[in-house]
Amino acid sequence: MTWQTELQSWRFPTNITTSGPPAVGQKAPETSKLGGLGKDGKPVVVTFLRHCGCPFAEKTFKSMRDTAPTHPDIRFIAVSHSDQEATNRWLEALGGPADVEVVIDPERESYAAWGLGVTSFWHVLNPWSLYAVYTLGKQDNIWNRDTESGTRWQSSGSFAVGGDGTVKWGGASGSADYVPGFEEAVGEVERKG
Repeated sequence: MTWQTELQSWRFPTNITTSGPPAVGQKAPETSKLGGLGKDGKPVVVTFLRHCGCPFAEKTFKSMRDTAPTHPDIRFIAVSHSDQEATNRWLEALGGPADVEVVIDPERESYAAWGLGVTSFWHVLNPWSLYAVYTLGKQDNIWNRDTESGTRWQSSGSFAVGGDGTVKWGGASGSADYVPGFEEAVGEVERKG
């Protein structure tokens, strides 16, 4: 990692054309990276991460990884828009993926299909998110890590998809510091099938 790659993560990326995020009750989007989630009859919880190095992406991933082993009947997928090498190093620093499948999507094709585009300055750098970085560091000892690839401006989001291929829970993150509650996602997908 160099200061150039860190600086590169602050450059505004090419804007991607997005669909609207799927609402609860709608069919989950199909993409070449993810296929048709839930179509095999197995529920799925999927999270689209911010860049590798982001403390909120780390907290989100660790939360998903902690939830996955207690629900073996549900697939857990984390999507990274950082490149393969950077994602692998980040995962190794976090202790590995365990029961979470990791999909690499540096083109952000699946992000776009799920309605997750480029965010605003306010989304990333609002005072509440900046304070949340400090709080997360003090409470959970999760701080910013080196950013080797990816962009800080990519929005994140999390969804639960039932075995029938419809969205049961989730949406786009309202701010950079949002960390989803995966037990809530599991509860919705189990309750709604």
